[in-house]
Amino acid sequence: MIFLENEHLIAGFNAKGAELQKLQHKTTRLDYLWKGDPAYWGKFSPVLFPIVGGLKNDSYIFEDKTYSLSRHGFARDKEFEVSHPTDNELIFTLRDTPETLAIYPFEFELILHYKLEGAELTCTYVVNNPGKKELLFSLGGHPAFAVPFTTGTSYEDNYLLFDRDDDLYFNKIDQNLISDEHGILSLKDRKLPLNHDLFKDDALVFKSLKSEKIKLANTENNHGLEFQFSQFPFFGIWAAPGADFVCLEPWCGIADGIHHNQQLKDKEGIQSLSPEVRWERSWHVSLF
Repeated sequence: MIFLENEHLIAGFNAKGAELQKLQHKTTRLDYLWKGDPAYWGKFSPVLFPIVGGLKNDSYIFEDKTYSLSRHGFARDKEFEVSHPTDNELIFTLRDTPETLAIYPFEFELILHYKLEGAELTCTYVVNNPGKKELLFSLGGHPAFAVPFTTGTSYEDNYLLFDRDDDLYFNKIDQNLISDEHGILSLKDRKLPLNHDLFKDDALVFKSLKSEKIKLANTENNHGLEFQFSQFPFFGIWAAPGADFVCLEPWCGIADGIHHNQQLKDKEGIQSLSPEVRWERSWHVSLF
């Protein structure tokens, strides 16, 4: 594991998938990230690229040719190049290879830039297009935070506090795809109490979330975190059945709808990047 450390935080990373795998507050000694127990879900904070969610029939069509990609794409399983420009920064880089071009016919450079500032970790995604044609992609985060993160508390003692939403309107999932069904969760004081039944039918997917900040906190003490994601139009909240975590997932892109024509250029939320152009988005998590 590769570490970043300052006076407030310790963060650990793996070059495989450029994945954040540890996030600890040094003063409280609280670990805020899920432990990656494979009995439930063996990931910690995977990057979703070049798609977010599932594809209809696990495939897409580009320039009259059909390609196959598994859910959330391949970046989370690839080894990234690592550089360490300063004591509080790490940069991970992934580029196209003959292997990726066979399933995703685009030249690309994907960069994850992690930085510690005070009690805050920033994750910045950068995509560069070194090719000669438009680069089509989706990209998202999938960080899993421990629930509970303090001893003596239960999963149900924790809640999510939204900064702008009084009710949550979400899209339901049907076999990894976005269905035509919708749901609503009414909030009291903008709080969503956590319980495992929230995710019995898969993730809660939001296309019209007003909030740009969500706090994960509990009713028993003053510890928690604030997650900021203003640059992402889609958002997911998920936990594996019975597992002690919650994922807060900012997305530029979304799973296929059940009626999608499978054309990549028509995919909802698809990002289009011109040659030699840089694309950049960031999320931030602050611990308290």
